[in-house]
Amino acid sequence: MLRRLATPALRTATISRSFGARTKQKKMVPKTQKLANTNTNSTERQGPKMMQLHEPDDEDFGRIVAVTSGKGGVGKTTSAASFAMGIAAKDESKKVCVIDFDIGLRNLDIHLGAERRVIFDFINVINQDCTVGQALIKDKRYPNLSMLAASQTKDKDSLTVEGVEHVLATLTQQFDYVILDSPAGIESGAKHAMYFADDAIVVTNPELSSCRDADKMIGFISSRSRRAEMGAAPVTQTLLITRYDPERADKNESLSIADIQDLLGLDLVGVIPESKAILTCTNLGTPVISSNTHLNDPASGAYSDMVDRFLGEEKELRFTTAEPASFFSRIFG
Repeated sequence: MLRRLATPALRTATISRSFGARTKQKKMVPKTQKLANTNTNSTERQGPKMMQLHEPDDEDFGRIVAVTSGKGGVGKTTSAASFAMGIAAKDESKKVCVIDFDIGLRNLDIHLGAERRVIFDFINVINQDCTVGQALIKDKRYPNLSMLAASQTKDKDSLTVEGVEHVLATLTQQFDYVILDSPAGIESGAKHAMYFADDAIVVTNPELSSCRDADKMIGFISSRSRRAEMGAAPVTQTLLITRYDPERADKNESLSIADIQDLLGLDLVGVIPESKAILTCTNLGTPVISSNTHLNDPASGAYSDMVDRFLGEEKELRFTTAEPASFFSRIFG
């Protein structure tokens, strides 16, 4: 049985899109600039010059949002797909791009129903085998949503700091939000995604090992990001709890929301309840957030609330308390 911690007031995230004035601290030279200074000749030999990313918090460019976790299997790709589609559906004047950073284990295209439309991928763009525009796949349901697929044939060492920066610099000129579906852990794909993030959504399940790994990621983002190296405002980190079952939490069979917040110290951007509809929607190539109208599933509503909170709206948490037992269940168990 899990020991219940004292229950503090739950903190939900109401994220302001204004991140304040830039700090006037002495800025460190980022890795990408160092590499550009030392590898000028090799860059010229390779072809067109790589683009460099804009200064943090420049409002003329899109925000880079990493969806990440320490432990695998917690629902990052499911969350990234619903999050991207939710923002695109919320305001069709906003352009959204979601990138699969899990090189070698491509899955985001399945969640968005675009697996048969992939011609060029992320690594093709980095290697300059094609342009960014050639590799982007536009969603059929929301024309303001695009996807850049990961490569299935390359390994994660194919990612380079200069190459990733070039792709993100191009995309942030064209899109309002660039969402990075990060692989689990602290391997190459995850490190590159977190390094360039403006915002990070840390995904965890209500169990101890998942929270411990998430805590490691929080520290990594705080100290090893591009923003940290440049002395800019820190990456805005928020917490997304997935597969939450309030009945099990009430029975001390899993961590409660208060327990998780106490362990990780982040504001909540959302709590997604356990749902059978998620598997069905994944197999259909439809993010669960889009099932809200015809399935009326709690997970769909919870993802919709998460998008609203990220965009700055205040939303009460739903689906976080157990349903009262019916008369017959109290009698017959």
